[in-house]
Amino acid sequence: MNALSSFCMFRSDPLVLNDILVTKPPKKSPLLLRMSVLIFSMVCGVFICSVCLKQVSTHARTILMELQSEKPSRNRLGLTDVPLLHYPNPVSFNRSECAGNPVRFFAILSNQRSGSGWFETLLNSHINTLDKVYNLDWFSSASKNECSAAIGLKWMLNQGLMEHPKEVADYFNRRGVSVIFLFRRNLLRRMVSMLANSYDQNAKLLNGAHKSHVHSIEEADTLSKYKPIINSTSLLANLKDMEMRTAKALQYFNTNRHMILYYEDLIRNRTKLKDVQDFLGLPQMELASRQVKIHKGQLSDHIKNWEDVNKTLHGTAYECFLQTDYSS
Repeated sequence: MNALSSFCMFRSDPLVLNDILVTKPPKKSPLLLRMSVLIFSMVCGVFICSVCLKQVSTHARTILMELQSEKPSRNRLGLTDVPLLHYPNPVSFNRSECAGNPVRFFAILSNQRSGSGWFETLLNSHINTLDKVYNLDWFSSASKNECSAAIGLKWMLNQGLMEHPKEVADYFNRRGVSVIFLFRRNLLRRMVSMLANSYDQNAKLLNGAHKSHVHSIEEADTLSKYKPIINSTSLLANLKDMEMRTAKALQYFNTNRHMILYYEDLIRNRTKLKDVQDFLGLPQMELASRQVKIHKGQLSDHIKNWEDVNKTLHGTAYECFLQTDYSS
């Protein structure tokens, strides 16, 4: 019997057909299939989101490491490590013997609660700096008796800098403004400082007055008693956003003559202040500030839901933020 006749017999035999119908597996439940697809989609979504977030964080850290390793000089862009020199003519007084002394312009670019206020007071303690923006019309006798060599301002990243980076960078280059980036390595400590400062704006713990910076140990102890609760659900995303914002700022103003400083480095190594003075072309002096640090010691002493935060950051790239990163 050939293959064709066998096929025909198979199709025409009712017993065979009945057997086939009987042994055909039952259809799976539509509800079970839908649940399986839903669970699979959720697992894939979580995996994709975690990979994307990790890539964003890695990208930000790569940018930070690359830009931090560069020197202030930008020869490939036609810039040099020597800032432009200015010889201003004030209206309110005569520079007399200081007329031939050059003045350098600078700007401190930073985030809130990153030590910029403290750093600013350190620079202002130098006898050859003024915190008046590009203007020598100063009425104090100290500024008239000494030849001011550097004049600058502090500019927060959320004050229009990130919205108009090209215009600001171009202006800095035209006017010869040197940039000092000041950031904070431990973003978790910065977050604690931000939350505590925001709370005190309403609570006014110091005898009904709000102070962002204090000058006594007693005031610092009073403010440090408040322990903020950190949202552990959005903590990783918030830290990544902070990191990415810093990386973008460094990219935006990378064409300007600049140096990069970190708050923790300034506390641990005061020779960093000598680097700043060299960068600004200032004679070396011991710089001092009356400001007193508010949140000292272990972070666990300053976060109310410390266990949640510790569990959230454990095993992540930000686990190091849980440790004490400086001695004071």
